[in-house]
Amino acid sequence: MALVNWLKRHFVVIAGLLTLGYLLLPNIVVTVFSFNKPKGRFNYQWQQFSTDAWKDPCGVADMCGSLSISLQIAFWATVGATVLGSMIAFALVRYRFRARGTVNSLIFLPMAMPEVVMAASLLTLFLNLGAQLGFWTILIAHIMFCLSFVVVAVKARVMSMDPRLEEAARDLYASPVQTFLRVTLPIAAPGIAAGALLSFALSFDDFIITNFNAGSTVTFPMFVWGSAQRGTPVQINVIGTTMFLVAVLLVLVSMVIGNRRNRQKA
Repeated sequence: MALVNWLKRHFVVIAGLLTLGYLLLPNIVVTVFSFNKPKGRFNYQWQQFSTDAWKDPCGVADMCGSLSISLQIAFWATVGATVLGSMIAFALVRYRFRARGTVNSLIFLPMAMPEVVMAASLLTLFLNLGAQLGFWTILIAHIMFCLSFVVVAVKARVMSMDPRLEEAARDLYASPVQTFLRVTLPIAAPGIAAGALLSFALSFDDFIITNFNAGSTVTFPMFVWGSAQRGTPVQINVIGTTMFLVAVLLVLVSMVIGNRRNRQKA
């Protein structure tokens, strides 16, 4: 009876931990198999512990090249989508204009639309314009795809902002630029950062839109897909583990910074 009562009291915590473990299970498998030394071409069964792949992560031809292309595209797509998305979010929240409701509805279309539909539509657009498929078409497609996610993240933050803070800054003779840089932007920064991080993850991870509009350019997800047809190098698991650890590190750093700020305010 005591056990049943304890389970009832901690049911939410237990369910949350089980869900978190389920979500992290693929990452754990990838990490474990990054230290594997397979006997054949496929890294699907544990054979022998080895750190060879970690010592030479670029040992597979063209893998690091495709990784570099993915990182470049993800970076510039994040910059473009964050700047454009933030401006759109501020415009939708702060200003009243014709077709504002229509624009609000259209913003959600790329999020609700299947990726294959958007990919085919963008391919048709590029072909009609006579554009050569490659790095730039992928970048444009990723910016268009990530834009909606940035708008939603920044818009939610801007809507929660207290306009009286900006009014107080203007009452203290701050210029519009000073008010934006010292009041508006710092308050909206968490939403902008969230949109930027989401954009980077979506762009780096995307396969469907990239596959339609890449031409002869090979990004890291496309390299992984191609490798899976003829063999799975252990180095792929090394790159995946590294990206996961970097993401966890960023989350931990943001939590530490947030805790320090809360302590200073207290």
